[in-house]
Amino acid sequence: MSGTKILITGATGYIGGSVLSTLLRSSSPHIQGSKFSALVRKQEQADILKQHGVEGIVFSGLDDTEFVRKVASDHDVVIHTASSQHTAAAEAIILGLADRQKQTGKETDLIHTSGTSSIGDHPISKTYLESRILSDKDDIYEYQRQRESMQTYVQRTTDLAVFEKGEAAGVKTYILMSPTIYGLGSGLFNRTSIQIDAIIRAARRDGFSSVAGTGSGEWDHVHIEDLVELYDLVLSRLLAGDKLPANKQGIYFNETGNQSWREVSERVAKEGKKLGYLSTDEVREVSLDEAAKTFGSPRSAVEPGFASRARSSADRSREIGWKPKKTRKDFEESFAEEWKILAKEW
Repeated sequence: MSGTKILITGATGYIGGSVLSTLLRSSSPHIQGSKFSALVRKQEQADILKQHGVEGIVFSGLDDTEFVRKVASDHDVVIHTASSQHTAAAEAIILGLADRQKQTGKETDLIHTSGTSSIGDHPISKTYLESRILSDKDDIYEYQRQRESMQTYVQRTTDLAVFEKGEAAGVKTYILMSPTIYGLGSGLFNRTSIQIDAIIRAARRDGFSSVAGTGSGEWDHVHIEDLVELYDLVLSRLLAGDKLPANKQGIYFNETGNQSWREVSERVAKEGKKLGYLSTDEVREVSLDEAAKTFGSPRSAVEPGFASRARSSADRSREIGWKPKKTRKDFEESFAEEWKILAKEW
């Protein structure tokens, strides 16, 4: 599919920027020769992308779903990283890709970005507890449908829309559902992580590290370099004409190790003190309301996103050829690196 038109949303962000830079230098012959576009908010961002051979399309934001649908209809593949919690935008992209199929008679694909907070439990409020390690070869669609019937969560709502609307529209969808992502990104704009970044920024501001509740909930983690290789792999196989599990079977986890939230906060504190950014390695337990303010996250998102247990196993991803390289040592060493990167802003 040489000359395939590929649209990336979120190209100025941590994940999207790293995905775009990886695809631009991809060794895959199926990706080479593709034409890349990116939705951006500012003309100066479009100008920077143009220097790298990417067409920047300036828009007002994801709320302009009519425009999002129109842009998607001009592309064969959309890699959506801009927001995992904007259901209307995800639906607009799917409808645009369906329009493209009608125009060209060729199959279109959506590679959607989500996170494992969608499968996270609620250990503090105790409204739902989970002890399993879920595999991406399990029926994650049905699991999420059951969870959503008990308690809505906007990211899960969007996941379900991608599952269902894609299938209804005849558009193949693939959800890459990531755990905590760490490491320095390779994009042209934002290159730092999200969850760990938020905890470090809060520690720098407050003078101590915080954890929501006891911090006993466990998540998995993945280095950004390993994660973007999965995007490269999935896209390459799709462009090669391979039939990967899609829609309600199209979940792809991407873990390489695991940690508790207390460990994250403790490592933030330890490295912050060692580097002289903090005067103490104390970790304070805070309530959900306090955590929402501390980490700058909505209260509805702070428990699943900063306190939950969300364990996953990337069996399908590895089965299709994903071979992550980073180790536990890389994870542990990333905290000092993250502190040093963020310190440049202060």
